[in-house]
Amino acid sequence: MNPILEVKHLSVSFPKADSQQRQNVVDDVSWDLYSGEILGIVGESGSGKSMSALSILGLLPYPKAQHSTQSQIIYNHQNLINNKELPNIRGNKISLIFQEPMSSLNPLHTIGHQISEMISTHQKLEKKQLKATVIKLLRQTGIKNPKQRYKAYPHELSGGQRQRVMIAMAIANNPEILIADEPTTALDVTIQAQIIELLIKLQKQLKMSIIFISHDLHLIRKIASRVIVMKNGKIIEQGPTENIFNHPQKDYTKTLINSYNGLNNINNTSNGYAFELQDLTVNYPIQKNFFGKTIKSINALNHLNLKIKKQQTLGIVGESGSGKTTFGQALVHLIPYQGKIIYEGREVNFNSKTENLNFRRKVQIVFQDPYNSLNPRMTTEQIINEGLMIHYPQLSKQEKQKKIQKVIQEVGLKITDLSKYPHEFSGGQRQRIAIARALILEPSLLILDEPTSALDVTIQAQILSLLQQIQQQRKLTYIFISHDMHAIRIMSDEIAVMKDGNIIEYGKRDEIFQTPKEEYTKNLILASIS
Repeated sequence: MNPILEVKHLSVSFPKADSQQRQNVVDDVSWDLYSGEILGIVGESGSGKSMSALSILGLLPYPKAQHSTQSQIIYNHQNLINNKELPNIRGNKISLIFQEPMSSLNPLHTIGHQISEMISTHQKLEKKQLKATVIKLLRQTGIKNPKQRYKAYPHELSGGQRQRVMIAMAIANNPEILIADEPTTALDVTIQAQIIELLIKLQKQLKMSIIFISHDLHLIRKIASRVIVMKNGKIIEQGPTENIFNHPQKDYTKTLINSYNGLNNINNTSNGYAFELQDLTVNYPIQKNFFGKTIKSINALNHLNLKIKKQQTLGIVGESGSGKTTFGQALVHLIPYQGKIIYEGREVNFNSKTENLNFRRKVQIVFQDPYNSLNPRMTTEQIINEGLMIHYPQLSKQEKQKKIQKVIQEVGLKITDLSKYPHEFSGGQRQRIAIARALILEPSLLILDEPTSALDVTIQAQILSLLQQIQQQRKLTYIFISHDMHAIRIMSDEIAVMKDGNIIEYGKRDEIFQTPKEEYTKNLILASIS
């Protein structure tokens, strides 16, 4: 069988900073795609997988990006590199789904308008026929009430619905090849499973070939028949999916497959309660009258009652919109709430400046995206020192430096890293800095809000291992918020399952995973292992 697409000796280079030389981010890569197959390309950030895919459609930032003279991407007997026919091929014969649909969709136009635009670029249809085609596509990709959704704007849809819209746009012109670049990374585990199922269904219906790009080998296993493993711009190994999983040849591939296997559940003992929540409620106003009075609101948290044990990890799990992040933010009074927060036996009075400051020192939070949560204009030392300046102004400069040097080493970084800025670090290193910033104040409780979801799978394992070590050494209490059931299982002693602002199930880790009572919990667990 002849391949539908041939990538031959593909190289992509960019200029080095402060140098006349260039650096290859894709280095002499060759592979084929066959008709009707799903090819998986897997690797960590910086492996070159997305650069390879974007080269197919000429979407790299040229002329800064350059290809070697030997580079070829053969489709329909022609080389696509620097090909003037690419605008006719792009979105027509070869389509692309991006990672983050909210960034890819235009917030100023309805989804109906945006899908129509994709069709009109390559087909001439009458207005009535065009609308009917768009509604058919929305129905085909699993959007409920497609006639109503036709007029919706991106912000009115959930993450899963937006990704379905992106898929509808991608298949609008019946492409031969669909490139899916990390299409499920930003989605909850149950929605992720639905999107994978949808892509497999559409691939069979439309007889497409799919290039599925991901940093998650376990996700690749669900969808791909053949896998390419990339690292540092090169292909490490490739072959049929089951061969790669059952008989990996390279250590790097083995590390990706077994990334979580080296982590063990730690059963932490407790000697009392750190927190007690009584009727914790958070309402978000969604409609106000002429006088500014709220006349309609939504319950993000609905009268939660919960006790959090000292020196243990409470896992908070649920899909987007379940209220888990709101829970963490309310706990440290980043958002207004009703109800009582009782810490170490007494209700916290956030109106008292002294009490508020003392509480914020003892309870720290680590956010999901380390790049956005770190000030890009500050060095690592300045970022970590900020908390000391507020809470320990009496310390001398030397005492502060000593504390900062100790904590930066504790999180696995070097003292020389203190003079660097956030952009000089990888995602995993930036999250280590965020953890160090929280630890410098010697808190008793850490709220970890999706601390690994923005990281590659091997880096996730490293951060989880680090958090386990720190908890044991410092006897900390953790609240670990995530939609990743694998991470929840590794980290948690007890688990609260949230849905629509309510805790619908609560119990010890093994009870929740082995004998879940709620259908919602069962679906979360099933989606994570299937």
